[in-house]
Amino acid sequence: MPAGGRPTVRSRRLGAALKRYREAVGLDQAAAAAAIMKSVTKVSRLEGGQVSASALEVRTLLDRYGVEDTGERTRLENLARVSNQRGWWLDYQETVRPDYADHITLESDSTYIRSWEPALIPGLLQTREYAESVITFGPACISPERADDLVKVRMERQKRIEEGVVDFTAVIWEPAVTALMDEPTIREGQLEHLLDAGQRQNVTVQLLPAAASKAAGMSGAFVAFSFGIEPNVEAVTVRNVANTTVVERPEDLALYAKVFDRLRSAALSPEESAQRLRHILKESASNKEVSSCEV
Repeated sequence: MPAGGRPTVRSRRLGAALKRYREAVGLDQAAAAAAIMKSVTKVSRLEGGQVSASALEVRTLLDRYGVEDTGERTRLENLARVSNQRGWWLDYQETVRPDYADHITLESDSTYIRSWEPALIPGLLQTREYAESVITFGPACISPERADDLVKVRMERQKRIEEGVVDFTAVIWEPAVTALMDEPTIREGQLEHLLDAGQRQNVTVQLLPAAASKAAGMSGAFVAFSFGIEPNVEAVTVRNVANTTVVERPEDLALYAKVFDRLRSAALSPEESAQRLRHILKESASNKEVSSCEV
């Protein structure tokens, strides 16, 4: 059984891939079971993400299915090795819900992350002060201790961006930026952080103009993940007020990929977005000066 007594997002991804390759060559689960000298029940549970496979079992199954792509074989064997691996976020398991842990796991495994945010700054681009304000203002009754842990988790998640090991693209609806909280220090610090982040080679920030309401209305917030050398969408998380849901059905993933492409096309270019952010920051500073004079 995967760690924690429940299917993990890693074991589900591995199982889905193995099932897809088995079905592609027209084999049944009995043939797969014979290849690794296990029961059909074992194969069924493996494909459902309920049990883990060893790297050797994965290698044997991929041989049986005729999968020769070296990169794909390596990826799935590595996924088997880490399917039960303890993540740093488990140090906060009293604070981090299982669905949030799934999101962080996907984040940690990904090579490409694409985020659409119509109302907030993406978590991977938030300043500590902005994160504190958003977390403590939320509808859930969160103790100061838990809020502090959630902020620490959010800051820890950003290390992959800072280390440059993942390619991150964020499309943000302009009202989420222009309607930043009233505290001038938080607002200006967050704007400057977005500008700085956009200068990183692995980060792309694009603003969807406020007038593009039809495009913004296509979908609520979501994050798309890719795990290989190509940016094919392989998992999506959708956040709502109660939880975070992982989307894994191929037809649904294709739809989210299409939506994100449309959002990117409707958004300002990264250069135009940076120019717009600088203008908003300048306006914010000017308004602060005016307010200061009026006092």
